[in-house]
Amino acid sequence: MKILKTALLAATAALAVTSVAQAADGPSLSANVGVASDYVFRGVSQTNGDPEVFGGLDLTAGQAYAGVWLSNVDFGDGTRIENDTYVGVKPEVAGFNLDLGVIYYNYLEAPTGAKYGYGEVKAAASRAIGKATVGAAYYYSPDFFGADEKATYVELNGAYAINDTVSVTGAYGHQALDVSKDYNTWNLGASIAVMPHLSLDVRYWDTSEHDIGSIYDSRFAATLKASF
Repeated sequence: MKILKTALLAATAALAVTSVAQAADGPSLSANVGVASDYVFRGVSQTNGDPEVFGGLDLTAGQAYAGVWLSNVDFGDGTRIENDTYVGVKPEVAGFNLDLGVIYYNYLEAPTGAKYGYGEVKAAASRAIGKATVGAAYYYSPDFFGADEKATYVELNGAYAINDTVSVTGAYGHQALDVSKDYNTWNLGASIAVMPHLSLDVRYWDTSEHDIGSIYDSRFAATLKASF
């Protein structure tokens, strides 16, 4: 975890340097708040099937970005809040949009010794092909959530813009863990621009390991999100 925290500090410093170097672009601050019928992360419910309330702030400067995000969670042990911090850059190379960053997931009111907090490095790429976008992402953590240490998550994803208002999106991923059982996950849904700053996402989620527990079962989730 020390490696991830060091990387997070280094990336924060890099963002500050980039912000100064790209002052002509001007830093931009945005915010988002929303509600969802369920908080699903990589196919697994983080709220035990209950609703979610979330919000975040994002700072961008040229290709660099940093942000914070909070949501309620329910692991059945008193843990109530997830607080994520992330930094990275989004350059464009040879027609591909890249996303290289570091994320730290922190959990408030977690039981003593639970070892829930962890960091990940992220490398993602996507490319637009007409109305479609195809992409792939890779995440690595040297000290993952709970009992797991080394963990990787790889994903293939895609989107298709039906029109200026509706897009269909989906993804297929594999979560590899060194202690807990590996599993595959997939999702398919539609995102709808209800108003200029308000979007609705309706999505079906599933995993390959329903026997692990009910939070891995198939489910539908609807998310209403406002961005400013």
